[in-house]
Amino acid sequence: MKPLSGYGDAGVLEIVVDHHGDTYRAVYTVRWPERLYVLHVFKKKSKPGWKTPKAEMNVIDARLKRARENEEAAKRQKG
Repeated sequence: MKPLSGYGDAGVLEIVVDHHGDTYRAVYTVRWPERLYVLHVFKKKSKPGWKTPKAEMNVIDARLKRARENEEAAKRQKG
């Protein structure tokens, strides 16, 4: 487990697991103390380099945005 590069803190984390020659990644956020959001789980395709592919990053970004909106709505409801 390690912080996902490009998010500036340890609020977005990545787990990388190798299994039978394939690599799987799970990305989640712990930015909010009451909830854990799993943002994306995927199999890393055989492309050179260690970087997370742009298409996968786009999914993570969109889901993180929705999680943020959900948290803001929940905060307003409590308010």
